[in-house]
Amino acid sequence: MTGPIVRDDEPLRQDDTGFDRVLAFTLPLRHARGRVVRLGPVLETVLSAHDYPTPVKHVLAEALIITALMGSLLKEPGSQLTLQAQAKGGAIDLLVCDYRDGEVRGYLRHDPDLVERLEEDCSLEAMFGTGYLAITFDLAVTNERYQGIVPLEGASLAQVCEDYFARSEQIPTLIRIAVRSNGQRCMGGGLIVQHFPDGEEGKERLHAKEDHPEWEHVAVLASSVRREELLDPVLSMEGLLWRLFHEEEEVRVEPLLLLQRGCRCSVEHYQSVLSSFPEDQRAEMRDDDGLVPVDCAFCSKILRIPV
Repeated sequence: MTGPIVRDDEPLRQDDTGFDRVLAFTLPLRHARGRVVRLGPVLETVLSAHDYPTPVKHVLAEALIITALMGSLLKEPGSQLTLQAQAKGGAIDLLVCDYRDGEVRGYLRHDPDLVERLEEDCSLEAMFGTGYLAITFDLAVTNERYQGIVPLEGASLAQVCEDYFARSEQIPTLIRIAVRSNGQRCMGGGLIVQHFPDGEEGKERLHAKEDHPEWEHVAVLASSVRREELLDPVLSMEGLLWRLFHEEEEVRVEPLLLLQRGCRCSVEHYQSVLSSFPEDQRAEMRDDDGLVPVDCAFCSKILRIPV
């Protein structure tokens, strides 16, 4: 199965390209599961909220793709995944992305002067300096929160997240991300594969280790994915999985919901937040019309809140 050819000068359309979708798959005989995502219009919408320089835009795009991959692993409606990086000494000091019910959003704060001096060095260290990445799962049904924190070390954010799963969850994980931009146009794709040996998903995972024969086999196949395959709109995500795993006896595929840009800023939300401030502080926030202006970092919308 393939999709239409999209030229660089044509707008990306979610309805006929397969963009902004996540495809879930399992390799039951290998005790592995995964997700494939390809982002187009949704990615462009999130990135358009601010005038990000290209190197910074690519970092946020990578984080959004990872967020979509990891967030789509959540099963219960209303559950949320949040990625938050805080750092110092680099061009970026804050990055926040989250996923909930098929909606993704993201924002980062950067120093324009430091970005200009990056030149060709766009390594993770140059971008962030030193810092950490916090990965938080908020589960709606049980109202539980799980958080793991890992240092921002390695070649990419994808590798940082692989380290998180290895250290905090003891789940062998492979993540591959690709991003391409041309002016205001941007698209990206990603693949995540995980191993759950000696037990079905949701049960106790025994002997989870990187040198498990099943995982070694799956990891070799998955790591053969090419950047061009992740980004090629002509190659459907089903077709990509077939290229990677067509020799397996069984591959189960289950399409998930479409992805959307989600920003939960609203008058009601900010009224609830501002109501927790003492009246004297709210008085200082009000403008000449008696309203409190609030700038949403995620969508750049300015709301004027009566409170």
